[in-house]
Amino acid sequence: MHRKLVVANWKMHGSLAANQQLLEGYIQRLKPLENVDVVVCVPYPYLGQAQSLLQGTSIAWGAQNLSKDLAGAYTGEVSVAMLQDFGATHVIVGHSERATAYCESDENIATKFMQAKSHALTPILCVGETLIEREAGVMEMVVAKQIDTIISMYGASMFAGAVVAYEPIWAIGTGLAATPEQAQAMHEFIRGRIAAHDKDAANSLKILYGGSVNSQNAVQLFVMQDINGGLIGRGSLNAEEFEGICRAAN
Repeated sequence: MHRKLVVANWKMHGSLAANQQLLEGYIQRLKPLENVDVVVCVPYPYLGQAQSLLQGTSIAWGAQNLSKDLAGAYTGEVSVAMLQDFGATHVIVGHSERATAYCESDENIATKFMQAKSHALTPILCVGETLIEREAGVMEMVVAKQIDTIISMYGASMFAGAVVAYEPIWAIGTGLAATPEQAQAMHEFIRGRIAAHDKDAANSLKILYGGSVNSQNAVQLFVMQDINGGLIGRGSLNAEEFEGICRAAN
């Protein structure tokens, strides 16, 4: 039985004042929850603020992206070592909003995944299909390609202790969530795909659901066998709503 994990993805939201209020709300509201791990992934400029407010609490923090390179002449990029300087423990890689807007290939995302994993940072790999791909019945093929790229480049053992977030692109920020059964079917497929190469890695992997999770539908989603928690966007920007989601996981 996996301990549940709930990850807040603030995306490009926040200010010093708003963040302080939100994080203090997290600390106050989530303190009694002992059976769920919580991570908040903030925009790069606020990693220092997250570190100063959250260290000593049960809430961990991380980033929303990282460079595939360790150092060099890469203006605007942020390396894994820089994230670690601010105490980050997790990093989101391959979120569809980035992959689409900045033309990230599966190979590029796989290299980022490897960099995080190789430097003791937990990668949260985002996978998912568009509505057209789901309606065409090729959603498993699309997700398999994203998983298989990492397996072929770096081996299935890379997934040991890592996190995969299944986020159907059609559900992100739309208010339209996958049904618990749809989500469970894909999570089971993902675990099976990795288990075919490395059962131990598949068993230690946490698979989160993301895409319009709220405090109402979280309970139904989180009881599914292969849903180990959630990657929460909009719902994480309100401390009360985020508490409800974390309580469902707890």
